[in-house]
Amino acid sequence: QVQLVDSGGGLVQAGGSLRLSCAASGLTFRRYVMGWFRRAPGKEREFVACISGGGSTTSYEDSVKGRFTISRDNAKNTVYLQMNSLKPEDTAVYYCAAGATSWGSRTSQSQYNYWGQGTQVTVSS
Repeated sequence: QVQLVDSGGGLVQAGGSLRLSCAASGLTFRRYVMGWFRRAPGKEREFVACISGGGSTTSYEDSVKGRFTISRDNAKNTVYLQMNSLKPEDTAVYYCAAGATSWGSRTSQSQYNYWGQGTQVTVSS
């Protein structure tokens, strides 16, 4: 069966960096758009970033542009989220997701078929 395993979260001070990883199995990885979403305390889950199947195209939520970078290694069935210049408002549970979706629907959670279990990111001020 399909499995996505998120890892790399933790506690970091404001201005610091973290790198999240998501290892996928049970699917033809390169055929899926891979996304990262997050749920902050008391808020709904929101789109953060995504990357096309071949890795050539990326998209970011406005508040993370220039600070976060999404990448993927199709040989390793893994997607990454490099997070720099972290802010307290980035505190959330981060989830990776795999979607057999068109690029036009890339930010819509309903278009993603599989989800990781989530990894906690806490940024202290």
